Amino acid sequence: MKMLSSNKLCKIMLIGLLIVFLIATSGCTSKSTSSEETNDEGLANSTGNVSTEEIAESPGITMTEGLGRNVTIPENVTRVVCSGAGCLRYLVYLQAQDYVVGVDSLEKTKSEIEGRPYVLANPQLKDYPLIGEARGKDDPEKIIEINPQVILKTSMIGQSSAPTATEADTLQSKTGIPVVSLPYGSLSNEKSRAEMYSSLRIMGKVVGKQQRAEEIINYINATMQDLENRTADIPESERKTAYVGGVSMAGAHGIISTEPAYPPFLWVNAKNVAAGMGTDHADIAKEALVDWDPEYIFIDIGTLQMGNEGAIGELKNDTALKGLSAVKNGKVYGVIPYNFYSTNYESALANAYYVGKVLYPDQFKDIDPEAKANEIYTFFLGKPVFSDLNEQYNNLGFKQIPL
Repeated sequence: MKMLSSNKLCKIMLIGLLIVFLIATSGCTSKSTSSEETNDEGLANSTGNVSTEEIAESPGITMTEGLGRNVTIPENVTRVVCSGAGCLRYLVYLQAQDYVVGVDSLEKTKSEIEGRPYVLANPQLKDYPLIGEARGKDDPEKIIEINPQVILKTSMIGQSSAPTATEADTLQSKTGIPVVSLPYGSLSNEKSRAEMYSSLRIMGKVVGKQQRAEEIINYINATMQDLENRTADIPESERKTAYVGGVSMAGAHGIISTEPAYPPFLWVNAKNVAAGMGTDHADIAKEALVDWDPEYIFIDIGTLQMGNEGAIGELKNDTALKGLSAVKNGKVYGVIPYNFYSTNYESALANAYYVGKVLYPDQFKDIDPEAKANEIYTFFLGKPVFSDLNEQYNNLGFKQIPL
């Protein structure tokens, strides 16, 4: 066999080395490209970057909610659903209505009379997907389809329908979505007011509206203090006796429906003739009202939904009631209903200024009740909806009712 020259042998060896080098570098390049592939979120999986799995396992924020449960929620929450009476109202107060992605059946119901000012200010809320039935009867499957980051759930503590921590845990387990439960609270006493304020703060923390929550609390306190300051010095002997009838409670009611601790009366130091009937809603006997014979009668104009003018019709047609001093003296006035899927606090505060103006005109001489109502509605809801609300009740709110 003919031997290769040394030059040819060197060339062959050089070519071989080049081939080996190219193969090696090709493998490294392929491996490098694979390590830099991006996932569905567009995030690189290479060392030093965050993977989808790592994002899913992010600890988020752990907080103690209104029922004492520890719940971990994502950071920067912008998608929520509200379950339970009044929950959506608080979210609107916090100016976070754009975070809503679903509502319950009552929020979607369209009716001729809409007694919830927050819906009048935000009619788009009726168009959101359904999450279940009213009063916290949630449909986990529907909630999962909507895919909120957090479920906010209000409870009326002390009522048989109030959700428990176990129910909140069950809903959270079924959906895989954090459930933050909140007692609705009220402004009727210090304990209930503390519950309300705590819930506003917790909800504010969930949706990043902590400053707004403090603004709401400060506004309520300042408003109640203003009402108290105007009337605190009125001597006990000069405080007016009053009764409120036709008070709405899970629907329209007649003249015997009242609130013994009617907040507007408390805030302006009026003498509620029904004060001895307890602290919550009460139905009294007509004979008791005749015996009390208050100087002033205020009618919750939500009573009109009963037909035959409700409590107003009773005052016009019932022989015994027609003999009341307030009826004979023309001292019967209409106030805005504030119980509609729990309490509309903005309406309660607005009513207090009107009641104060009627009972103590000198102390409220600088107040135009309708203008004040619109100021209050604008603060809470972003829009002056008094006229829209009053029109639904034949414009009898903040008016002397002709009998």
